[in-house]
Amino acid sequence: MNIPQELFLKQIENGPMANFTYFIGDAGTQEVGIVDPGWDSKELIKIAEKEHVKIVAVLLTHGHFDHANEADSLALEFNIPIYVSLYEPISLKSKNLIKVDNYQKINIGSIEIDCLLTPGHTPGSQCFKYKNVLLTGDTLFLGCCGRCDLPGGNPKDMYHSLYNIIMKLPDATLLFPGHAYSEASYATLFEQKRTNPYLMCKNEQEFLEEFMG
Repeated sequence: MNIPQELFLKQIENGPMANFTYFIGDAGTQEVGIVDPGWDSKELIKIAEKEHVKIVAVLLTHGHFDHANEADSLALEFNIPIYVSLYEPISLKSKNLIKVDNYQKINIGSIEIDCLLTPGHTPGSQCFKYKNVLLTGDTLFLGCCGRCDLPGGNPKDMYHSLYNIIMKLPDATLLFPGHAYSEASYATLFEQKRTNPYLMCKNEQEFLEEFMG
């Protein structure tokens, strides 16, 4: 796995819905953002202490409870910002909520993380990118993609996000999904292009008819 040397990245499976939470940040300063803390903030804090990293921000790929449930408690515990897409409907109590736009950067130590707006699962679903690493939330899983039949979901937006945003990235991009829905915990975009049927449609019509009908 070709993770940039300066990047700290830890994948944590937690909760009853096979969620992945991530620590991502600066390997030098050991400052990290915690991505999608949906479950058991006390356990996540213990893991951070064990890894000797300092949580300095919460980053949300979207607002569903299984990804955002512990955001308020962590923001209160550490007095840190919560970053969420400008386009995501979300109700959090924290005064530290910061709305980010498409292509906006979030600084964690010396690491600049890009926010990529990828609607479809929700209106403000976003992926977090650093060089060849992409945290995809519930936009793209290994072998499938996120649901579009929940409130705010949009199949046409999902097609655009998958085919015109994510699939335009380099084939060597490492994909880290929001749930452990496959035996593998990550994959390259090249591998997913060859094996994920949701990424193998000829056009939008085929995508909508085959997978969203």
